[in-house]
Amino acid sequence: MQKRLLFPLLAAFAALFPGGSLRADDELTLYTQRHYGFDDTVHQRFSEKTGIKIKVVKAAADELIVRLQEEGANTPADLYMTADGGGLDRAKKAGLLQPLVSALVEEKVPAHLRDPDGHWVALTKRARVIIYAPDRVKAGELSTYEDLADPKWRGRLVVRSSSNAYNQSLLASLIEANGAEAAEAWAAGVRKNMARPPQGGDRDQIRAVAAGLADVAISNTYYLGLMETSNDKKDLEAAAAVKIFFPNQEGRGTHVNISGAGIVKASKKADLAKQFIEFILSDEIQSLYAQGTFEYPVSETAEWSENQKRWGTFATDQVPFSVYGERNAEAVRLFNKAGWE
Repeated sequence: MQKRLLFPLLAAFAALFPGGSLRADDELTLYTQRHYGFDDTVHQRFSEKTGIKIKVVKAAADELIVRLQEEGANTPADLYMTADGGGLDRAKKAGLLQPLVSALVEEKVPAHLRDPDGHWVALTKRARVIIYAPDRVKAGELSTYEDLADPKWRGRLVVRSSSNAYNQSLLASLIEANGAEAAEAWAAGVRKNMARPPQGGDRDQIRAVAAGLADVAISNTYYLGLMETSNDKKDLEAAAAVKIFFPNQEGRGTHVNISGAGIVKASKKADLAKQFIEFILSDEIQSLYAQGTFEYPVSETAEWSENQKRWGTFATDQVPFSVYGERNAEAVRLFNKAGWE
């Protein structure tokens, strides 16, 4: 979390949720894939408000699923949280989550952003978009994810590894939309168009475009927001040199993924876990996440950050998030066939 944002947000938290004292007998254990420093601030404020401490265990989504399976009824985990809808679907189908019944969840979270059986709920959204250099690419040249496989982009594209969950879920959505054959052709075409082999994270792709190593990149929007508010002068300059394009606006909409959570089936503290989820879904916390991590709120009444408002509104793909889990193995296989490292 950048220092320039942290202190104003902490002050906002203090004003919104004053008081509260910790009690040693109330503790929730959170198994989470998320790695954002701002989450610690949210956990701290929840503890101050409710007296419930949050113990955090971090690992990859599938590693946490294996751990939950091995621990069984003896798991200390109360909540399972991921940064990908596919991981939530896999945890549900493994029988690791219990239904959440909450009027607030039904009020705040649109139906397509929660499991129809109540086993998980989205907490934030992120859009996977095209980042481009406006001095070398006109917005009118951009259109869809599918178009990025066109030979006109040969040597002009950068994107991270196929092992990344964000890319796997994007390809899963393309399989669902266009079929496996077309999705494989897309993956092969994008691989041929890369300016370099996949390396680094989304911010590295943005930096590559800003530096002139490529003209377009695939990235989540929130990484650009973090760069736009960075204390690093080079990242500020790189962010200022690029723009966002939301693909597929005249069709199914831009691909969106989620961070979300479910209550662990073996948890004996489902009521406290529900309280934590509802806390995060309050408009105040949703809006503060938009300012702190630049993820989009799932609550339609929560306010976006100034950066998000400047990027503009966009239509989103409404594909069920269960598709990301159901199509994951196929997506990985197609990436391997396409030679996408």
